[in-house]
Amino acid sequence: MAKDKTVYVCSNCGQDSPKWMGKCPSCGEWNTFVEEVVHPVAVSKRTDWRTEPARSKPTLLSEVEADEEPRIDMKDAEFNRVLGGGLVLGSLVLIGGEPGIGKSTLVLQTILKLTNKRVLYISGEESAKQLKLRADRLSSMSCDCHIVCETSLEQIYTHIKNVNPDIVIIDSIQTISTENLESSPGSVAQVRECAASILKFSKENNTPVLMIGHINKEGSIAGPKVLEHIVDTVLQFEGDQHYMYRILRSIKNRFGSTDELGIYEMRQDGLRQVSNPSELFLSQSHEGMSGVAIASAIEGIRPFLIETQALVSSAVYGTPQRSATGFDIRRMNMLLAVLEKRVGFKLAQKDVFLNIAGGLRVSDPAIDLGVISSILSSNMDVEIEGQICVAGEVGLSGEIRPVNRIEQRIAEAAKLGFKQFILPIYNMKGLDKDKFNIELVPVRKVEEAFRALFG
Repeated sequence: MAKDKTVYVCSNCGQDSPKWMGKCPSCGEWNTFVEEVVHPVAVSKRTDWRTEPARSKPTLLSEVEADEEPRIDMKDAEFNRVLGGGLVLGSLVLIGGEPGIGKSTLVLQTILKLTNKRVLYISGEESAKQLKLRADRLSSMSCDCHIVCETSLEQIYTHIKNVNPDIVIIDSIQTISTENLESSPGSVAQVRECAASILKFSKENNTPVLMIGHINKEGSIAGPKVLEHIVDTVLQFEGDQHYMYRILRSIKNRFGSTDELGIYEMRQDGLRQVSNPSELFLSQSHEGMSGVAIASAIEGIRPFLIETQALVSSAVYGTPQRSATGFDIRRMNMLLAVLEKRVGFKLAQKDVFLNIAGGLRVSDPAIDLGVISSILSSNMDVEIEGQICVAGEVGLSGEIRPVNRIEQRIAEAAKLGFKQFILPIYNMKGLDKDKFNIELVPVRKVEEAFRALFG
């Protein structure tokens, strides 16, 4: 009988090696090799593929019936939006996030609203009493929710067979282990084998499974990268513990768009859905203050207005400082170079600090105009009127490039009471001005936007 052998597997890419190595030759990461014990499996008798009958039959693509996937309404508009319209039957969803950010609270709060579904909540981290106290704090609704504290995969399948649930919750996948492997829970081998087994169960029984996952110090989901490839949907629950809001973002979704995000507000009684995020990010008045501009951004299909704050001051030390929170600092440096070259503002010897209010991270290029507006406002110490909203991408030659979904951006600004909207002149083609109760100011270059803002 063959003996067990020890191999070392890279936790980042899955490369294996008979000995430990400091640097992975496949992905180049350092200190990612972990020890695993491989059990030999008896090889069955080989068959001749020329005489073996086919187990499946190829089908023409035109003959395949593609019906709409049946979905479960999670009774949460934000959660449904990120999932693509609801929880698909037989899907495996992975939710990751920082410790204490509210992953378990989000899942428990959601399933407490499902009064017509039988839910099995498998907790590997908390006791039943802790979950009961949290459930009483979150909701007074009574649902068909069964709780079991278990970390053995074999015992979990026994509980699933006895309860026969409609939805299974696993909190968390890093605490689950199988008896077929000797490695400890949370290791690369355990996470991979348990996730693959749960996926097989989910597909065979058409039962959706929600898994909560830990993340490592780099911010990615702990365990092998194959974990994210196995599951159908990967959701990232993010936010700063010092801020009251949380963002649920879709990283991978086989049943919907990855551009959607859901916004929640953390309260004592749980997470509250934020249906109008613009009001959350524009909660304070900045009358008489310079360095603040209101920009229109879009995440997924949702437009919302955000505050871009800038502080420009003379450099105290020899090298000027550049800092950006919630915005790509390399793009900020590019915009500063455009202001220096095309507009004539001397910012090379000044410190520039940029912040997207509320801790939000935005990658929409349409807020370029808002960024340079706040920088110019702080540099000259001149206030931008509070009823002005801007949107536009800034090119290297100083031109204001058109942005997508301009009608949604204008409608959002008009709904919140803004009087003036500065937009690229190329977006005016085919735009009905009379449709919006707001003054539209088209601009072609940064200099024109500068004159429209400050006169």
